[in-house]
Amino acid sequence: MDMNEMKPNYAELARKHEIDWRTVKKYHEGYEGKSKHRNKKSKLDKYADEIRNKINLPGATIKGTHKFFEDIDKKIGTYSNFKKYVKKKKLRELKEENTIHPRYETEYGEQMQFDWKEDIKMISKSGEEFIFNVFSSVLSRSRLRYFAYSKTKTREDVERCLVETFRFMGGVPKELLTDNMSSIVNISEKKFTSEFLTFAKDMNVIVKHCKVRSPETKGKVESQNRFMSWLIPYNHEFETEEELIEILKKIVIKVNKEKSETTGVAPLLLFEKEKEYLQPLPCKEILDSYLFDVKLAKVSNGFLVYYQGSQYSVPPKFINKTVKLRVIENKLHIYYNNELIALHTISNQKINYLEEHYKEGLALKFNSSSEAMEEMAKKNLEALNALTN
Repeated sequence: MDMNEMKPNYAELARKHEIDWRTVKKYHEGYEGKSKHRNKKSKLDKYADEIRNKINLPGATIKGTHKFFEDIDKKIGTYSNFKKYVKKKKLRELKEENTIHPRYETEYGEQMQFDWKEDIKMISKSGEEFIFNVFSSVLSRSRLRYFAYSKTKTREDVERCLVETFRFMGGVPKELLTDNMSSIVNISEKKFTSEFLTFAKDMNVIVKHCKVRSPETKGKVESQNRFMSWLIPYNHEFETEEELIEILKKIVIKVNKEKSETTGVAPLLLFEKEKEYLQPLPCKEILDSYLFDVKLAKVSNGFLVYYQGSQYSVPPKFINKTVKLRVIENKLHIYYNNELIALHTISNQKINYLEEHYKEGLALKFNSSSEAMEEMAKKNLEALNALTN
C-alpha cells in the first residue's frame, strides 16, 4: 500500500494536541488558515470620500457627521462603528478638541441657560449664502435643549426665542442664566435693561448673569454650542431658508434623544421628571404679545423672496438686499428700511410676480421699455402663472 494514500488517525492526533478532530482533518487536507491580509468590505466604503469631505470641514465633528449620514442612510450603523471606521481609514485630518467643564448640578426646574451662536454661514445648493444666528437654550438639570433660527439678535429676538423655548418645554424655569448680551444688558451699568426686566416679570422668572471666570455657571451654556457642529455637514445640502430651519428642528430632536455624556441619560428621558417642576406658562395673551410676526428674507436674483413655500416679487433694485416680511390679514407686506416696497395676497402659487415688477425686470435686462417689451412681459407672466398654478 502506498504510504501517501494512508489516512492519519484524526481522533488520535486530536487527543494528542487537544483540539477537535475536524480541525486536524481540515489542516491535513490543505487548509492554511485565514489570510492575515483580508480586506473585509464595509458598508461605509461607498461613502468614504463624502465622509472625508464632510468630516474635515472647519468646525465639523465625527458625531455631527455621523448624524448627517443617518439622514442619508438609516442603516449607516452605530456611532461607535462609524468612529472606528473614520480612525481605521484615517479620514479625519484634524483632531477634535475636548473642552473640560467641571460638573455642577441644579435642582429640577431651577434654571435654564441661554446664549447665541453668532454669524453662522451656510451655502445652499445653488450657491446662495445664508448668514444667521442660532439662539440656544438648555435646562440645567435634564439638559433638554432648544435651538431657534434668527437673522438678528435684538432684544425682541431674545424675547421671541425665549417664548418659543418655553412653549417647546411646556413651562418656565425659576431662573434664567445668560452672558452679558448687549441687547438685554446695559453694559456700562452691568444691569439688565428695564424692557427685559419687564419681560422677565411677565414670564415670572428671575434673570441672572453668568459670573466671570466661574466654571459652575458657564459649563452648560458653553458646551451647548458644540451641537452647532451638527449643522456643518448640511452645507450645500439645502435649497431654501425654510429647509435650513427644518434641518435645525431635526437637530433639536436628535440632540435631545442623544445620551448626555454628563448625566448618562438622554435629555428627553430626564425631562419627563423635570417638566413636573417647571412653572406654568403665562396666559396666551402675554406670550403672543412677544411674538412679533416679522421675518427677514434676502431678495434673490429673480427679485423674489421666500415665504412659507412660495416666492413673491419686489422691485428689481432690491436684489441681494435683506427685507422684512410681515403678514397682516392674509396680506404679505414687504419692507426695506421701514419703507413698504411690495404688497401681495398670500397664495399657494409657487411664484408670484406683480406685473409692474416683472416688466421692470425685463426692461432692465434688455435695456428697453417698448410696447413690445410690455407685451412680452404680459405673455411670459401668463405662461408662468399657468405652469405654477
